[in-house]
Amino acid sequence: MDFHFIKNVLSNKTHKFINERRGWKTDRKIVIIESDDWGSIRMPSRSVYEKSLKKGLDVDKCAYCKYDTLASTDDLDALFNTLTKYKDHKGNHPIITANTIVANPDFERIKADKYENYHYEVFTDTLNKYENTNFDMWKHGISNKLFYPQLHGREHLNIERWLMCLQNKSTELHFAFDNSFFGVSQSISKESNPSFMAALDYDTGEGKEQGNRAIEDGIEIFSDCFGFNSKSFIAPNYFWHSETEKILSAGNVKYLQGGFVQKVPSANSKYHYLGEKNNYNQVYLTRNVIFEPASFVNKDWVSTALKQIKHAFKVNKPAIISTHRVAFIGSIFEENRSKNLKLLQLLLHEILKQWPDVEFMHSAELGDLIKAEQ
Repeated sequence: MDFHFIKNVLSNKTHKFINERRGWKTDRKIVIIESDDWGSIRMPSRSVYEKSLKKGLDVDKCAYCKYDTLASTDDLDALFNTLTKYKDHKGNHPIITANTIVANPDFERIKADKYENYHYEVFTDTLNKYENTNFDMWKHGISNKLFYPQLHGREHLNIERWLMCLQNKSTELHFAFDNSFFGVSQSISKESNPSFMAALDYDTGEGKEQGNRAIEDGIEIFSDCFGFNSKSFIAPNYFWHSETEKILSAGNVKYLQGGFVQKVPSANSKYHYLGEKNNYNQVYLTRNVIFEPASFVNKDWVSTALKQIKHAFKVNKPAIISTHRVAFIGSIFEENRSKNLKLLQLLLHEILKQWPDVEFMHSAELGDLIKAEQ
């Protein structure tokens, strides 16, 4: 999963050293909360979770398969109520940069086509199919400056690999498919299936073209759904290539979220630093703090994040926090949401206590600030 990737990146001392000393710096105490996977389906319901366990899928051993699903009205209401309890010295609430997947598989049409062709539905249509989910809560968060969607991709799905395994009659995938569930993590697969979550990774030229078309569609769908263009983009599982950046630039995406490392399909990884520009004048925004309380539940995530924030400020960098939607979801197990929102409250309380001059921003605001000062 991408959590393990960014964890390994932040522990890479050489890489961290280079990133801290290069690129954009500031004396301002800026905190960004970048949260991935909004809009994407994962585990559809508690009943499908229980059915998966009986089928022999170890969905209890992966936080994303156990807890993660579309954010319900209750999930968003609880998150927004938590954020409104806090303000920085300029009167701004903490704001979630909600990196959004704007489409999901259309299971009925794919099955009707015998798994030979891919079809999708816009995520707002998916919301209408689930209980206690609606787009109005998204709009509420946006209008109250608590929730700022940005593009994470059309799907969080490697279409080429997924269809191939369905055509090859993968027992796991067909069970999941019949229950409107595609995200069987590689870590729990008993069939040694490949990763299906890295949407822009590819194995063939056709796979590459599928990914390129998905980005073009995603840019347009995002604008249609939200009424504004996405200024930034974060690639699923940190996989993307140079053509992705060209397509994003044509779609007016100016900032590229990610870790210090870009995983490049069929090539060596690339390394980035905050404020670095590419050939399209796009600016890289590099994460340097992790807050993932749904993963490794016994870890002291608040202390870990505070230590990383302190270090970021010490080297004159903004604190860009990496987190995922799964931390704030309680539709399948309510205790996941309630426990982790308490940790988020504690983290926000300590940030404001330790750094009273902190400023909360979303990713596009940070990108605009960096560009203005370069």
